[in-house]
Amino acid sequence: MRLALIGDIHGNSAALRVVLDHAASENVDMLLVTGDLVGYYFDPRGVLDLLAPWQKYIVRGNHEDMLASARRDPGELPRTQLRYGSGLRIALETLSAEELDALSALPHPLDLNLDGMHILLCHGAPWDNDCYVYPDAGAGLTLRCAIPGYNLVVLGHTHYPMMRKTEETIIINPGSVGQPRNRKPGAQWALIDTQSGDMDLRSESYDYASVAAEARMRHPEMPYLAEVLERE
Repeated sequence: MRLALIGDIHGNSAALRVVLDHAASENVDMLLVTGDLVGYYFDPRGVLDLLAPWQKYIVRGNHEDMLASARRDPGELPRTQLRYGSGLRIALETLSAEELDALSALPHPLDLNLDGMHILLCHGAPWDNDCYVYPDAGAGLTLRCAIPGYNLVVLGHTHYPMMRKTEETIIINPGSVGQPRNRKPGAQWALIDTQSGDMDLRSESYDYASVAAEARMRHPEMPYLAEVLERE
């Protein structure tokens, strides 16, 4: 079985489209999605439509939690927009009630057995979807993520690709489809072949300049939204 690991899409449908095109060309059977489908950028409708035809498992990210919170209490939305931009507001305005319910109800973490591989799919750490496990995390935090009994623990949240191995477990973060932060512009994902054991961190080129231009137009007061897509 060939698995595509993707996550931290953040409403960036242009980046997701390119990743899924490459996944299709690689004969990927299933997507494992580390959450944060929404937030920051501006096309959550396109993101859900692109994901719809695929077989997939998805966990809930912290931006899905913020989406649910802002839906319950609209007074939170202006504060969220000041920090993250209008991505969550656009999701609330353009997605159906059923889609919003589904995003809010996503599990975290998710225990999977796929083709003989025991996988724990997460957003942040296995115990907290808002815990950052960076590539330079200390040995203690890394080992805590390497939960006994799992061949693979998949993380997201940091927007930094990472692969670490312990005696029993591989910990992998595919990086961010929609907003990589490692100064390598592109759309990041990972490809796993469960039969061969091959695991490959990847980054695809796409027209991030157009997404950055839209971010500057919508949020001139938040230059980071554009600059993070472009910096090297």
